[in-house]
Amino acid sequence: MPRFYLPMFSHVLIILLLSNTPLAIAKDDIRPMVVDEADAVLDTLHQSAADADWNRYFALFVPQASFLGTDMTEHWSIPEFKQYARATQGWRYTRLKHTITQMGDVAVFDEILDHKKYGISRGTGTLIHTADGWKILQYHLSFPIPNSVVTRITEQIKFFRKQHKSSTAVSE
Repeated sequence: MPRFYLPMFSHVLIILLLSNTPLAIAKDDIRPMVVDEADAVLDTLHQSAADADWNRYFALFVPQASFLGTDMTEHWSIPEFKQYARATQGWRYTRLKHTITQMGDVAVFDEILDHKKYGISRGTGTLIHTADGWKILQYHLSFPIPNSVVTRITEQIKFFRKQHKSSTAVSE
């Protein structure tokens, strides 16, 4: 190896080693019981939505939480989402698969869900550990698009947005 590469190589090696330190800490900080508690919040979330038990459902969120729906206009605060949800009879999504990664008082999750009408969707979000246990800070529902059809789907979205400019405008 040429001499001028050695200092650069050693700096890169040090950066790589240091960048992995939080991962080692994260592994040590993961406690299975805590992940189970966070998982129970998500089970309760889905059962509460299926039962249209909105008091139990919204008790799972911190007051500052947000819910991101499948439409790009659906970025709701909890008071806004309460107004939407309470007018419904609920919804049922079945969890097929999920992961939860926890570090300290924060856990992130992703779950693959099934819905009778919509089929497969994905829920992702962030939970934080509070004095009252694990609470949802953000939940995001989306539809995963297979790579083999992504161009066709995104072309349809572009066409729709062009036809409905006022209702799909992206604001700052």
